[in-house]
Amino acid sequence: MRAWAVVVLAAAPLAVVSARAPILRTAGSALVEEDALGPADIVVVASGADGAGVLEAADLVQAGVAPRVAVFADPPDPVVDREFLRRGVPYEDAAARSMRQLKALGVEAVEPIPRAVAGTEDEGRVLPAWCRQHRFGAVVVVTTADHSRRLGRVLRRAMKGQPTRVTVRAARYSPFDPSRWWETRQGTRTQVIELQKLLLDVVRHPLS
Repeated sequence: MRAWAVVVLAAAPLAVVSARAPILRTAGSALVEEDALGPADIVVVASGADGAGVLEAADLVQAGVAPRVAVFADPPDPVVDREFLRRGVPYEDAAARSMRQLKALGVEAVEPIPRAVAGTEDEGRVLPAWCRQHRFGAVVVVTTADHSRRLGRVLRRAMKGQPTRVTVRAARYSPFDPSRWWETRQGTRTQVIELQKLLLDVVRHPLS
């Protein structure tokens, strides 16, 4: 086989990927919501945002967007709690860990949202009453990039008619990269699962 033919065959897969890349990037960007940021009363770290959400929230406080941060309480797990205590080891759930990390990052005002949530729909049910109770005018909710579009839709429905303005912020430290998600197995898995959930939400609530 001639050398030029070998080069063409070797370059063909790269050409296919390059041609598909804009479409794949658009698909990744469909999961991401980036609202314009403004001054807020508090930053809320969404459940499941983990370290990426903690880092983003700390940066927003340092940037002067809001003076304090709140985290959602975890649903209780009596089996796990009891087993840790039986072994004489203090148990730190995700909410407690996030609060400790935020304080270590220099955020002095950190508080829990006392109602435990087990997912996005729970957040939509809990957040409006909590915002009314504290009379917040503006709240920034931080979540992972792949989850931000769907969370934004849920919160817009939940906060409709409420006096609080809610802004969704995609954490810059999210492991999901919308511009290169197809390059890893985890990125592909996240894209497929989150896109399915987003499309289901669109079908159920087309006017969100």
